[in-house]
Amino acid sequence: MAGYPRFRNKHHAGRVLGFRSGLEEANSAHIKNALKLPVLYELLKVRYAIPLSFHTYTPDFELPNGIIVETKGMWQSGDRIKHLLVKAQYPELDIRLVFTRAKTPIAPGAKTTCAQWADKHGFKWAEKLIPAEWARESGPKRKPREVLKDGPLGYTMEAA
Repeated sequence: MAGYPRFRNKHHAGRVLGFRSGLEEANSAHIKNALKLPVLYELLKVRYAIPLSFHTYTPDFELPNGIIVETKGMWQSGDRIKHLLVKAQYPELDIRLVFTRAKTPIAPGAKTTCAQWADKHGFKWAEKLIPAEWARESGPKRKPREVLKDGPLGYTMEAA
């Protein structure tokens, strides 16, 4: 076919070039034949963010010194993701984890334990009970309520 010299026919061209509709095929032919331009089909990748939704996280405990403690028996994927997002958006919060058993794998069959995951991502952790030393520390410079007034890092709260 004249408009598709590399291909057996226009349907073959559509399959090879990945056209999803007759309109794309027609415009490809129009660009090449009528406009006398090269067909630059789906060469770009444009990154975009899906509009975000705001969620809330309610920590288990706040010590008087401003240290936040989350206790976890099961350290599920959703919880891990949530804590990474909160840590990234509120880097001033001092969130620590207390696991029922720190050597438990993060998922069935996983080699990574809860403790290893916490170490890798910079979370202080303990096993079974909140260490008395945590309560004796001076805590973060800014208390959680001050930090939370600023909203999540990189986002404006007007959208909420």
